[in-house]
Amino acid sequence: MSKDFSTVLRTKGLKNTPTRKAILEVFPEDCKPINAEYIFDRLKKKDINLVTIYRNLDSFEQAGILKRLNLDKGSAYYELTGNHHHHHIVCTNCGSTEEFGAHDIENAINKISKSSLFGAINTHSLELFGVCKKCATVK
Repeated sequence: MSKDFSTVLRTKGLKNTPTRKAILEVFPEDCKPINAEYIFDRLKKKDINLVTIYRNLDSFEQAGILKRLNLDKGSAYYELTGNHHHHHIVCTNCGSTEEFGAHDIENAINKISKSSLFGAINTHSLELFGVCKKCATVK
């Protein structure tokens, strides 16, 4: 991974520990969201327990290093912040997830912000749910 997580942790006011760096290094470069159980499986050899992973994910979310996503898959999924802004489509049948960028959606959000009681919208999350092409062809 190309990110210098030691610097990211220090910048966000968190201690730079081997456990924290190991957890962050599990996040894939392709921005695919992952959950605590995935991280736990990847770090079994490092003997990091699931409670520690959950605690650190919460700290990373509070510090703005990670973004929590509601992908309706039974557990919270996370992705690194600071990567390109995108949204997700989730198959309600097989659970596959695909990211997409949406310039038109961003424009609509800007219009809503200008016409609402809010001076600015700081962040947003959009997940779309449906059936992927692969599942749609299986009957």
